[in-house]
Amino acid sequence: QVRLVESGGGLVQAGGSLRLSCAASGSIFSISFMGWYRQAPTKERELVAHINGGGSTNYADSAKGRFTISRDNAKNTGYLQMNSLKPEDTAVYYCSAIVLGRLYWGQGTQVTVSS
Repeated sequence: QVRLVESGGGLVQAGGSLRLSCAASGSIFSISFMGWYRQAPTKERELVAHINGGGSTNYADSAKGRFTISRDNAKNTGYLQMNSLKPEDTAVYYCSAIVLGRLYWGQGTQVTVSS
């Protein structure tokens, strides 16, 4: 079993920054994929960014140029650095990871950006 725990969410003013962390624990041999998703009220969950085992990254258009995804394989931890935050970035942010072909989700962390 793999557990993912997000942290780093909170309330920030527009233009500010937050760094989300996703710590993986449990039966981890290798994490082939880590991703960040978000879900705003009344909206579907959407991809923000993901990074594969080789370090290749992909971003949603809304995140390009403002967000940076990274991972520390030694710590089994992923990060999402979010800069120039906008009110429309307000959502619950979820970490996901694929371990041995199985997809896991964290419990989510709230990010609120005030105007």
